[in-house]
Formats: sequence, structure tokens, C-alpha cells
Amino acid sequence: MVLPPTHKMNYKGSKNGTESYQLLCERHPSFRERSENVDLVVEISLQPWKVFKPDGVILFSDILTPLPGMNIPFDIVKGKGPVIFDPLRTAAAVNEVREFVPEEWVPYVGQALNLLREEVNNEAAVLGFVGAPFTLASYCVEGGSSKNFSKIKKMAFSEPEILHNLLQKFTTSMANYIKYQADNGAQAVQIFDSWATELSPVDFEEFSLPYLKQIVDSVKETHPELPLILYASGSGGLLERLPLTGVDVVSLDWTVDMAEGRKRLGSNIAVQGNVDPGVLFGSKEFISKRIHDTVQKAGNSGHVLNLGHGIKVGTPEENVAHFFEVAKGIRY
Repeated sequence: MVLPPTHKMNYKGSKNGTESYQLLCERHPSFRERSENVDLVVEISLQPWKVFKPDGVILFSDILTPLPGMNIPFDIVKGKGPVIFDPLRTAAAVNEVREFVPEEWVPYVGQALNLLREEVNNEAAVLGFVGAPFTLASYCVEGGSSKNFSKIKKMAFSEPEILHNLLQKFTTSMANYIKYQADNGAQAVQIFDSWATELSPVDFEEFSLPYLKQIVDSVKETHPELPLILYASGSGGLLERLPLTGVDVVSLDWTVDMAEGRKRLGSNIAVQGNVDPGVLFGSKEFISKRIHDTVQKAGNSGHVLNLGHGIKVGTPEENVAHFFEVAKGIRY
């Protein structure tokens, strides 16, 4: 199975997904407009699938999409990224955060997923995704992206009860959001805990792992057959802890050797990844070699071939096409 390399592929992945997307951006300059309009979400989500026909179609959205429905105003500013207008740094601020009800706040997500299922007609799996509690909390406490995560670590280490309150609210909300996506057509859901690897192992065990496990347990109670994927960039130092969440698939970035990752994760969990996105700037021969190396190291079962992170801006379209051609031609 080969999937688009994370949800970022949806808007950076091909000439159709680049030129068409840029034209679309000129007409609709706000990222939030593009990701909160049903027709635009469907159009953008289908761009890479129409060109490359991978095995998956990934919902065009953002992990921060639920925030307004939790009483956390935000925007995504071009050239700057996410901006949380009122960062959550006090107990009073966290108390104002409400539980997310997706039916009320993001009906366009459910509508888009249903339309995507109709469009692909079972020729590909439709995938949804959510942000993990610690990663969402990091954005909300820091006020946006961060380099040193000093604000959320200050909260974690000096006022942990405030952070645990926030993490629990995100946990309940994201479990509900995953179920909502599944009920509206998502056939697998990926959980992005991008910033969990900023934590030491002992702090990961307090501020991330229990909440991820709680999400998985809650979803499996009502949707036992729904595959759940966990991605945490730079996860080499935490690898053995990731299967403890109960997810079905761990997505590896390219900094972990696939064979070593397989050995460290154990045989009871599937893996996704993990070709370095930079490889797609190389020759077609080099790309082919790396694909075959990754597949060989992953073994002949329980592997979703993918890049180790989102495709990079400026990647030659013909090399992206070659990645898919080689991947789909592999037979065990």
C-alpha cells in the first residue's frame, strides 16, 4: 500500500496539486477559508489522487481546525503559520475551553468526507486526521509554533495541574472528533503528535502517553475496526513507548532506520514510512534504490510505504510521479 506522504501532500504534491492549488489560493487567500469550505476541501483533497492514484486520499484540513469550537480563536497567517490570539497560560483561561462538538462546529468536515468516499468509489481509502493533546496544547500555550517550547514546559513543570486539565479537554474532544470522522466516511485516522518528541521520555509518559492511550481506548470501544496511525516527528528516542498507546500503525520519520524501527517496535504493530522527502530531489535511479531499500527493511507485511514527512516545496513533479510508479509496481 502506498499513501500520499502525509496530509501536506494534498497541497504541495503535484503540478495539479501545485499550479491548481496556487491558482485556487489566489482566489481564496485565506487558508481557513480553503480548509473550511466543503467544495474546496474536496477539490484540494482529490488533486494528488487524480494525478498519481495513490492508495489513499487524505482530507485537506488542519490539526487546529477544532480550536474555534473549543473557544480558542486562531488563524493561519501566510509566512508566519498558526497564531493563537489569546494563548492559554492560566487556570482561568483553560477553564474557558469547552469540549469540542464536531457536528456543531465542523459539519463541513463530515460533508467533505462523505463526498470524498463517493468520489473515489472505493478505489482508495479515505483518511482523516487529528492533532494529539500535547501538540494541540503546545500551540495553544505557546501562542503558535515554537522553537524551545519554554512556555508549555514552564506550565508542565511549575503548574502541571493546569496542563493536565487542558490535555484532558483535548483528549475527550479528539476522541469524539475521530469518531465523527469515522462515522462520516474516514476509513483510517492518523493522530499527529508532532511536538511530543520535545518531551523527555519521563515527561512523555506523563504529558502525552496516557492521553494518547485514552483516545485510542475510547475510539476502539465504539469503532474497534478503525485503523489508528500515530505520527511523531523525531521519535527515535521514544520509539518503544509509541506502541503502548494501542495504535495500529506507527509512522516513522526518516531519521529512524526502518529495519531498526521494526525491531524496536515489535512484530505486533504495523509501520508507515519512511523515505526521506529530500530523496525526491535525487535521480530516479536513486529514488528507486531508496524505495526498495525501505520496503526490504520493512518486510513483506504490515507496511504502508510513505515518505517520512510531508513532501517538500519545490520537489520535481516527475520525481513524485516516479515515487508512486515504483511503489505501485512492487510485488512480494
